[in-house]
Parts: sequence; C-alpha cells; structure tokens
Amino acid sequence: MTVLESESISKRDQKHIWHPLTQHKLHPKMLGIKRAKGALLYDENGKDYIDGISSWYTSVYGHCNDYILEKVQAQMQQLDQVVFSGFTHEPAVKLSEALIKVLPNNHQKLFFSDNGSTATEIGIKMALQYHFNKGEKRPVLLAFEEGFHGDTFGAMSVSGLSVYNGPFEDFFIQVERIPVPTKENIGEVLKQLEGRLQKNDIAGFIYEPLVQGAAAMKMHAPEDLNQVLELIKKHGVLAIADEVMTGFGKTGKNFASEYLQTPPDIICMSKALTAGLLPMAVTSCTQEVYDAFYSDDIAKGLFHGHTYTANPLACTAALAGLQLLQSEEIQENIQRIIRSHQEFDEKLNNHPKVASTRQCGIIYALDLNVKMERYGNLRDRLFKHFMDNGVFLRPLGNTIYISAPYIISETQLQKIYDTIIEVLDIV
Repeated sequence: MTVLESESISKRDQKHIWHPLTQHKLHPKMLGIKRAKGALLYDENGKDYIDGISSWYTSVYGHCNDYILEKVQAQMQQLDQVVFSGFTHEPAVKLSEALIKVLPNNHQKLFFSDNGSTATEIGIKMALQYHFNKGEKRPVLLAFEEGFHGDTFGAMSVSGLSVYNGPFEDFFIQVERIPVPTKENIGEVLKQLEGRLQKNDIAGFIYEPLVQGAAAMKMHAPEDLNQVLELIKKHGVLAIADEVMTGFGKTGKNFASEYLQTPPDIICMSKALTAGLLPMAVTSCTQEVYDAFYSDDIAKGLFHGHTYTANPLACTAALAGLQLLQSEEIQENIQRIIRSHQEFDEKLNNHPKVASTRQCGIIYALDLNVKMERYGNLRDRLFKHFMDNGVFLRPLGNTIYISAPYIISETQLQKIYDTIIEVLDIV
C-alpha cells in the first residue's frame, strides 16, 4: 500500500472530485463506501447501512446480486464492448426480445443509450423530429409542473424544478407546463388544455406516470392522468412516459403505464433497467413513431448515438435483472414490501408530526408537519440521524421516502420504520 492509499477514501476524495448535487463549501466530506451486498452498504470504517432507496432506485435486486454477477462475468469472457452503429450482438438482441414482451403491446422498437437523462433526451428528440419528418411545425413540448426528467439540456427544459435549472433557463427549448391533474382540478385542467391544443403546435407531452420522484414522491391517480392522455392523443400529440424511476416493478407492475388505459407512444427507461450494476438506458416507441423516421431520405433518420450504446455487459445485466423481476420470488417480495408499507402507514395515522402519507407499490413517502428547505440544516440533521442509526435515506425537504431493494428482509425493513419513528421526535 502506498502512502497515498493509507489515507482514508473520504480524505483522498476531497483533493480532486466534484460530486453531484453538492455545494462543496457547505458539505466538503463524503462517506467512503468500500463494498455492498444485498440491501447493505459498508463504509471504510466497517459500519453497515441499510440501503433504503436502492442507491437512487437502481439496485432493486440487491447489491452484487450473485445471479447477475455470474451472467455478466461470463459475458466479459465473450464480448466486452463493440460499436453499435453497423454492428449488433446477442445480448442486445436477447434483451430487446425480452423487453418487448413486458412493454405495452403497442411498443415495437428500442433505442439504446447511457442513462436516464439521455433516455428522456431521445424521447424528446423522437417527438420533435416525428412531426418535423411529417412536415408539421410543432416546436412546443408539454410537461407537468414540478416534473423532473434529467440534467441534459432537453431533459432540463421539460423539468420544472428551478433548484436544478435556474442558471440555464434562458437556453431551453419551448416548453409549456400544466398542473398535475387531481380530482379537484381535473375539469379545469382539461378545459384549459383543450383550448391550448387548438393551435396544433405541441409535439409531445412528457410525464412521470403516477409518481413524480424528484418532486418529493408526489403521486397522482391513473384515472386523472388517463383523461389528460386521451385528450392529447386526439390532437396528435405524442405521449412520452418517463419511467426511469417508476419502471421495473416499483409501482407493483412492470411499468406504471400499465395502470393507464391509454398507453404511451414513447417510454424512457434506465436506473433499475440494469439492476444498478452498469449504466444503460432504453427509449422504446411504437411502430408508428419509428415509421416516421424510416425513409429513403437519410436526413430523416434519428442521428443520435453514444459510444457505449447497448454495451454487451450492460445488456447482459439488464436481461438477468428482467429474469429476476419475473421470478416468483421477486414478485412475492414486492407484494410483501407493499403489505409492510401499508401496515406501517396505519401506525402513522393521526401522528401529530406527520402531515400526510402516500404509497404506490413499494414506494412509500411521508411529509413531516414542518416547513423546511429542500437542502437545509434541518434536512441535514434528519439525514445524519438516519446514517448514525445505520439507515441510508435521503429526505427531500420535509419528505421522507422509502424505495428499498426487493430483497430487503423484514428485519431490515422494520429497522427503517423504527428509525423513521425516532426521527419524528427530532422534528
């Protein structure tokens, strides 16, 4: 071991690394994580933490899942990486065949990329170019208030959280926002939308179905969203479902879009797609969308590409994850977690420190009955309390949420619940 390596990971980190979502002057220290297994993370001092958010909703089958590792290790001996323009390979083809079987029936084509932001970026470009290729001038995109779709420019443009987008808003593409529909406002939302759609200049509507993750797990009913989708479809607007967070079992179904009667034209996938092992994304679409790009005119093609598009190892991890998701064991685990959340929710009924609770599948969230900044001192105190007690949760302002791996044990889940109840005494 060199002298440099004898220093802690967290100490060495401070010399050169710039972390995401971090103001380094206020938060200069990062916790060094040395290994992970199952639902547990282990830091450089040997302490373990229950990963209550599946490491940003990715490692849903547990960290270093043996089945996925074995599949990827075998693939590493065969083909590690190859250009995906002009070439193809077995892992990508097998994954495409498996994904089409679980996607809504109207989806027939898949476009591979690298992460959630690029998945939505491609969905946006598909919608805009779809109408362009058909000779229609539709430069506007529609999105929900407080939506979040990623950090690249197109994805930022359709996102409605200014905490992330402030310095860049003068450079965005044309986007108009509508309120998330509720039983109380659905009539007014549809009325205003009907009037706006008469201009025939909106290319696509991008939305997070049922759960707005970055907006602190705000949830909406499928019947209300479905009315919006039915209306936009009548006016030729493409529906773009951002399932980067909600996809692959988190809502209790493979995709949140399965709760809706109106299927999307485009679906954006990442995060749990590759089970947290390797970065990859997929944007799927209908045959109708694809056909608008299929032409003797080369300029009508979708000229978008990434170096690691459809990386064979990432495709293998995704295929293995999909096989696990469809297994009886994982499906039973998902239902077990859903029931456990429901029982926990009953214990929080009428708690004076809890303003509201909500659940969609294995996603559970509660709002504390106190005002606090999204990234403020009180939020940091809550985060520290969780970590001190061996639980990794990341409060979003006054919202505490759980999105744990499907393989989490009841004992580990109960510890998360107990630690949340303890936190209520701090507030």
